Amino acid sequence: MSDITVYQPDFLFVDGRFHPGRALAVGADGRVLDAVPEGARVERLAGRALLPGLVNGHSHAFQRLIRGRTEYVASGRGQDDFWSWREAMYRAAEALTPEEVYVASRQVFVEMVLSGITAVGEFHYLHHQADGTPYADRNALAHAVIRAATDVGLRICLLRVGYARAGFNVPANPRQRRFIDADVDTFLATTLELERAVRGDARVNVGLAPHSVRAVSRDWLTQVARAAPAGMPIHMHVAEQPKEIEACLAEHGRRPVELVSDVGLLGPRFTAVHGVHLTDDEVALLGRAEATVCACPSTERNLGDGIVPADALVRAGARVSLGSDSQTLVDLLDEARQLEQHLRLVRLRRAVLDPGTGTLDGLAARLLDMATVQGARSLGLDTGALAPGAPADFFTVDLTHPSLVGAGPASLLPAIVFGATPGTVREVAVAGRWVVRDGRHPLADESGRAFQGLAERLYP
Repeated sequence: MSDITVYQPDFLFVDGRFHPGRALAVGADGRVLDAVPEGARVERLAGRALLPGLVNGHSHAFQRLIRGRTEYVASGRGQDDFWSWREAMYRAAEALTPEEVYVASRQVFVEMVLSGITAVGEFHYLHHQADGTPYADRNALAHAVIRAATDVGLRICLLRVGYARAGFNVPANPRQRRFIDADVDTFLATTLELERAVRGDARVNVGLAPHSVRAVSRDWLTQVARAAPAGMPIHMHVAEQPKEIEACLAEHGRRPVELVSDVGLLGPRFTAVHGVHLTDDEVALLGRAEATVCACPSTERNLGDGIVPADALVRAGARVSLGSDSQTLVDLLDEARQLEQHLRLVRLRRAVLDPGTGTLDGLAARLLDMATVQGARSLGLDTGALAPGAPADFFTVDLTHPSLVGAGPASLLPAIVFGATPGTVREVAVAGRWVVRDGRHPLADESGRAFQGLAERLYP
């Protein structure tokens, strides 16, 4: 029985609620067992609550470099918005070598696991050399990001982005040279080549990500819908900005979700990232398709994008997941609470996303489901819940932390989802193996030094 470990926290979150005194048994293969066998090695986690690992559905890892460097109005501009922020972001995108992409990615992935995230969907659009010339291995930069994730201990779905143009009737932007593939066939072939290269590594999978309606044509979207292998996740920025919708109407006479539906992309494996500016008809389309909308509240508020209508989406039957996106901060529990609290500001009432169970923890359970189960579903992962046979990806929180003291069994989940502050997360495991112990990651110091050096080179 030495190859089986039984984790014994004070509280275990399974089947939608916390259970006091229950244990989690993990086999040698890193998966959850359906029973606790006698004679197994027991690891007591006193003063801890154990929850399924958080799933970050949308990330641009390298953007960690611009945190704190765009929070002002540039000289000569009357205001700042998404489009001026994007120009500032390009400074980092243009400058990074493959090894520096690794360094930047590793740092934010360390930050993710320290916050309880065990899997990430990396929406990856840095493909080529600075002048736009492809590397000998067209997936060199994707492999650098994957290596960073696996070195840290994180699961990763590498969502390889398709990028064709600056926009409809918009001249080519030389700052996007690293993003653009020659044609849709190259994009598809390179993505499938990456999928073959990582096949067999249980920590890694691959998805297709046509960037947005402004960055690819209808023909590209049609070809992706036809060629995507069965089961492969498909993610796309959708309806993030009003200008995007105006351009889509001008080019196609259709709004973004309508266009995606027309070409056959909309379905259960499709994730619309952001989905801020949606009509009732588009919400209904997403719901009927059982598609996912990945909300990224910290980025959406930072960029002034707007508020995701998660209440309408859930009522329509769509799924909602969560992402850290631009790495303004990395705290998926905060993304969950802000999804709800942004809606309170515009709906002028409390508990907007409450499922109507009449229980103290119903709303918190729904938000945690978005941060775990729904994120895993959108990335094609079999994690997200600590069910028998699932990977044992989990994290613990310190019940004696000042932000959680006083929570009882019934209020513990809402206390964590709505009140836990950084530092409550103490241990993190992926496939039953410790990645973080007592709030420390073994690569944190080395990664931080390398990242500091990179930031000083880019921003002397």
